[in-house]
Amino acid sequence: MEKNQQIAKNVMELVGGTENISFVTHCMTRLRLNLKDESIVDDNKVKAVKGVLGIAHSGGQYQIIIGQNVPKVYKAVCEMGGFKQEGAIKENLDAPKEKLTLKTIGSNIMNYMSGSMTQLIPGMIAAAMFKTLLVVLGPDMFNVIGVENDLYILLDFVYDAFFYFLPVFLGYAAAKKLGTNVILGIMMGTILLVPDFVALAGTKDMLSVYGLFNAPIQSYGQSVLPVLIAVWIMSSVEKGWKKIVPDVLSTVFVPTFTLVIMVPVLLCVCGPLGSYVGNIICSGLIGFGNIGGFFAIALIGALWEFLVMSGMHPVLIMFAMTTMMETGKEAFLSPAATCATFAAIGMALGAFFKQKNKEEKAESIGYFVSGIVGGVTEPVLFGIGFRYKKPFIAMAIGGFVGALYSGLFGVYSSFLGATNFMIFLGYVAGGTSNLIHGIIGGLLALIVSAIATYILGGFEEEEETETEEELEPVLEI
Repeated sequence: MEKNQQIAKNVMELVGGTENISFVTHCMTRLRLNLKDESIVDDNKVKAVKGVLGIAHSGGQYQIIIGQNVPKVYKAVCEMGGFKQEGAIKENLDAPKEKLTLKTIGSNIMNYMSGSMTQLIPGMIAAAMFKTLLVVLGPDMFNVIGVENDLYILLDFVYDAFFYFLPVFLGYAAAKKLGTNVILGIMMGTILLVPDFVALAGTKDMLSVYGLFNAPIQSYGQSVLPVLIAVWIMSSVEKGWKKIVPDVLSTVFVPTFTLVIMVPVLLCVCGPLGSYVGNIICSGLIGFGNIGGFFAIALIGALWEFLVMSGMHPVLIMFAMTTMMETGKEAFLSPAATCATFAAIGMALGAFFKQKNKEEKAESIGYFVSGIVGGVTEPVLFGIGFRYKKPFIAMAIGGFVGALYSGLFGVYSSFLGATNFMIFLGYVAGGTSNLIHGIIGGLLALIVSAIATYILGGFEEEEETETEEELEPVLEI
């Protein structure tokens, strides 16, 4: 009998055979068994098996340390016991553990978010290019085609096909990142966007879930946080059900039971979370803006893109629109958001000059064009900011400096319109001085962000392949 098969045979006999094993998987070095009764196992006899390096009891599992040949032993166990083979858990419990600190927690969360979002970059760039072409050919620039033209409509819905359904794509990417069921991950996004749910927004405020919970009805198109949080929770819920449900029933009941739990969690907790937190943060910023003056505008300039990415910005937009309708101008959000947008574009420019890889430089110039012409900053935020992290600091610095200048000179906009370079048209009604200072504020944000991105760098560092081990201390429920 082959060595790995012999190890598998000996181990199975010593743990009580197939009838005592409810679930089996493996990581990089360990065979992980969920046993119905661990008390019948003699640890010393298992340790004595030739090829076994040790044993551990962790997370309700009986873990047998085997080493690098564990995939072969796992395969043999599955064949002997008739177990369904699962993908390996990408962690090494026998590697030195990194001390859990606020820094590592933040880093692990960013790794999860960036690892999920960077998978979407190709579609994001393509959709942004369609939007750029729409802006160039449409009424906002050369007016070659009108808004009712078929080409304009086509370009618009191709753009929306990606960005409106961003939660769906993100559900897939996040599930893949965490090694959980990608179809259930996709469903975390589709549940939020199903037409019947969206249609309820105009007819009622709450939806009863199982008659036990109330879910606020709102639009989740283009949202990021709800799905990321939901898939993170779902990965542990699914893992828990796999330990409990017998293999013969797992295909039907694991996904069903997972959804039974996740539907109320998604609709009642994860979905509204961005709005609730956003209301608190934005209300605080509005209050601060009333007393903080130009410094508050600078702070919004630094934070705006982060608020937009997390879906925490609607309150500020409503505040800006109300102010504009009442006074005919808006001098708080408009200059701050303008500078934040140009700071994001500057991040792409700085990356272009700093990067050495030709493919990455081409991506960066694409991000720059989609931002400056199309007014779409998501590609640079996800493709550079989340991917390399340090450029986010540069973007915040640029947004702060540009918005500080705009705030000091009282720049204001007379309407909320384009988000590309045409955004400065909103400053024309305020006179030449207002327009010039508005442009200077935007250019300052772009230039400072580009320079800071170049100085901070971080592009030369090899992108790490994060594993579940890196995420487990933070993402384990």
